Formats: sequence, C-alpha cells, structure tokens
Amino acid sequence: MTVIDISASVMQFLLAFVVVAPLLGAVAALLPAPPGLKGKNPDQAVLRHGVTVTGAVLIATIVLAVGFDLDHPATMQATTDISWIPALDVRIHLGIDGISLPLLLLTALLTFLCALYSYFKLPAGPSPKAFVALVLVLESGTLATFAVLDLLLFFLAFEMVLIPMYFLIARWGGGQRQSAAWKFILYTLLGSVVMLLGILLIGLKSGTFDMVALATDNGRGLTTSVQVIAVLAIGIGLAVKTPMWPLHSWLPDAHTAAPTVGSVLLAGVLLKMGTYGFVRILLPVAPDGMRTFAPYLAAFAVVGIVYGSLACLALARTGAKGDLKRLIAYSSVGHMGFVLLGIATMTPTGVNGALFANIAHGLITGLLFFLVGAIKDRYGTADLDTLAGATGAALYGRAPRLGALLAFAAIASLGLPGLAGFWGEMLTLFGAYSPAEGLSRPAFRTFMAIGAFGTLLTAAYMLIVVRRVCMGEHTPHSRLSPDDRAPRAADGPEPSGAAGARPTATTPQLADIQTYEAAAWTPLAALTVLAGLWPAVLLGLTDPAVQKLLAGGKS
Repeated sequence: MTVIDISASVMQFLLAFVVVAPLLGAVAALLPAPPGLKGKNPDQAVLRHGVTVTGAVLIATIVLAVGFDLDHPATMQATTDISWIPALDVRIHLGIDGISLPLLLLTALLTFLCALYSYFKLPAGPSPKAFVALVLVLESGTLATFAVLDLLLFFLAFEMVLIPMYFLIARWGGGQRQSAAWKFILYTLLGSVVMLLGILLIGLKSGTFDMVALATDNGRGLTTSVQVIAVLAIGIGLAVKTPMWPLHSWLPDAHTAAPTVGSVLLAGVLLKMGTYGFVRILLPVAPDGMRTFAPYLAAFAVVGIVYGSLACLALARTGAKGDLKRLIAYSSVGHMGFVLLGIATMTPTGVNGALFANIAHGLITGLLFFLVGAIKDRYGTADLDTLAGATGAALYGRAPRLGALLAFAAIASLGLPGLAGFWGEMLTLFGAYSPAEGLSRPAFRTFMAIGAFGTLLTAAYMLIVVRRVCMGEHTPHSRLSPDDRAPRAADGPEPSGAAGARPTATTPQLADIQTYEAAAWTPLAALTVLAGLWPAVLLGLTDPAVQKLLAGGKS
C-alpha cells in the first residue's frame, strides 16, 4: 500500500536527487548569483538559495515517503545499482527501507529548518556563501550515509560530513571554537581509520561490499574470529560518532562552541549516523561478533546514561557556573546510551526502541538547542547561574512563550508519557529485560535497572533546569544589578504579554518567540507530540525491517 502510486523509475530519481541535489546546491552557492536573483544584497541571495535547496530536498523526501510501499517496509525500495569501480566491486547502490526512511526525513527536515533559521539569524563569522555551502555538503553526506548500500560508499559518506562540521565549529562557533573543532576532527578521524580496517576486512573475507548481500548472508561467510575483529574495529568508529562513553569527551566541547544550527545538526543528525551503522552493518553482517561484544556495549551504554545524567546534575546545581548548552550536550550522552542499550539487546523490541529513541532525540534535542541558542542571544550568555539568579522572574516573567516551549522540550526529553521521548526508552528497557538468546539475562536485567535509574536522574536535572531558567532563583530584588534591571537594547521591542507577564522595575521583558523562530520550532514540537501519541506510525515502518535484519535477511 502506498499513499500515492509512484513509478519505480521516479522513486529512483527522487532518491538520487535527495542525495545529489545538496552537493550541487553547495557548488552553486559559491558561484555569483544570477541577475535578477540577487535580492537586496548578495548575502541575502545566498541564504535564500540555502532555504530553496534544502526546501526542495525536503519536498522530494516527503514525496519519496508518500510513494513508499507501506506493506513491504522491509524491502529495499527506490533502488539504484550501478557498477562504479569494477576492480574493487564497488557499486553506486542506493535504496531505502523502514529503517532508513525516517532518518532521511529527519535529516531533510532539520537541515531545512536550520537553513530557514539562518536566513533570519545568521551566526557571526566569515562569508555566508561558505556557510551555506558547508551546510549543504553536510546534508548531502548525511543523506548519503542513510541511503547507500555499499560499505565503501557508506564509509565515504560517513567521512564526508566531518570537514563541513569542523569548519562550522571553527569559523562560526563561539569561545574555544578552535580547540573544540580540533578535538572533534581528531576523535572522529582516528575512529574512522579503525573503522575502515574493519570494513576492508569484511569485504575481503566475504568477497563483497554489498550491504544487502552481506545482511542476507548473516555472517555465514565469515568466521567468528573475523566477525569479532570486524565488530571491534567498526564498532570503535561508530561509537566515537554516537558518542559512547568513554569516547564522548569531544561532544560537550563541540556543542558548547558550535553555532546554534551546528549544534542542532550535530545532535539531531550526525550522532544518528553512528547508531545507524550498528543496526545496518554490525547486527546483520556480524551477528556472532555482536553477540560477543553485546554485554560490553550494554555496560558502556548504561554507564553513559548515568554518567551523562550526573554530569548534568553537577552543571545544574546552584553556583556551578554551568553552561546550559553544555548541559544539553551531556544529556545527549545519556540519551544515546539508551539507543546503544537497545541495540545491544539484539532483540526486535530493543532495536525498535533504539530506532525510535534515535528519531525522538533528533526532534527533542534539536528543539532544545534551538531554544538554548535563542536564550543565549537574548541574555548574552548561557550560564545557568546568570540565567537563574540575575534575571528575577526569568523566562516565565520575561518571555512567557519561550519559557513554556523550553519547559515542553525539557519534559519531552525526560521521557514524559504521551511525548516522543517515552517510547524509545521504554522499549529499550523492555528489550534489556529479555535479551536475545545467548546473552546473559541476569546481566541485562541489571543493565535495565541501571538504565531505569538513569531515567530518574534525567527527570531530576531537567526539572531543575526548568525551575531555575524558567522560574528563576528566589532571591531578593536587591541582589539585581542595575544592568539586570534594564532590558538589553538588542532584545528588541517589548511584546505585549498576558496578565502576569508585564514589565516591572525588576522583571524587564525580553523579546518573546519571533515569527521566524516559531516557523523553525513548531514542526519539531508538533512531531514530538505526534510521535508520542501515535508511535505506531514509526514502529510500523521499522519493525518489519528490523525483524528481517535480525533473521538474516529473511522476512
């Protein structure tokens, strides 16, 4: 069943367009604007170009989804298979199934929203042409990662995103951006070198780099020792990108220094590439190797869940001078720990939970980074003590709609039932309760208990953030400095608020949610609610594909 019947050739074209169009758009962004399309100035023209290209890619991805056969989500659709390098048997092999389609949609949506946001709020830095080109190259590499079905092409696409993200951090980032960018590139490149060795090992030992053929073979053509080595090598590279504790230390610095749209894309899209690799490559291609490392992967995952939550609690406490952006970054370590725990169970329940948590994290954390960027723009800082202590009534009194949306995103992140963050974490814990055959049930039930404890810690630090940032500290007004009593000139006109949100001598108003911000944030909030209330839409896509992968390519 399809929503609209679209021919196979059109589906092939749409998938190829989705992957290639951002790359062509990046080249076009560096060229002079054609006469008549320059707008008021060249900067506006190139930013509008970015919105146009990412919008066209999003529309093509939606049409691709509309034409997707929902009755056969485990079957690769819109496939293209062309020989590229015959000597190495490398093929341009593209295709999508129920696992990759949601990630394509998430990537196209987030990149479009970032381009739209940047049109009105471009981060300070060098040429807008370079900024737009880098964002488009980043989008092309990410979409290719989720669409290619050849191991070597997967590696090339996986690496393609590193350089644009490095420059987005190093040239358009905030304080300490150079060191953060170098740490990001060094960690990910070192992990990628090891991953390439594992990919070559699989290709040489099995005689093919085709991911569909390898998944169908289900490791039968590889000895257990080869599988173990391959999982270790490829897993290290994927774990760095995820990021898994203790290979996570590049992430907080990168997020803290990155511009707002860089943080949104890093958290919402790039982290998903690592976990996607675990599901698409390691689970079906090297099941024996995964079974060997699954308990260790689960152990690292639950340590990451608790560690990330404790780090957030430490940053959130009064007097810690914690950075709100850094706190959200550490929360990603914990949330991605749930994804890794679900994968480690090697069960349909756990893996489906991991894939659901992937999408939920992209929506919710993308929204959180948008909001934190807006707060930092208004206050001039993301320091929690400043936001909570020096602002009197804080967001609820100064920008009530912004405060309400931040509270919504926070409770979605902590996993409130009825919102997207709930289902993924619940399913991963259920998967850990009854792991795959051959895995230690007592060990995984212990991991489940630790993960459940991590959900309590997540709720604790998110509620602390809401209380402090949205409500402010209960401090005497006399502690406010004269500068804090007066609104910033850059805050813009004071919006008319509801009763209780009027400006006073000690609670000056901030600019509340602007029209362009509402346009960029509303889709994420709406999808967070939709996925929470109607999880069957996503699970109906992923479950048949996961069942087929775990069964060795057999439906």
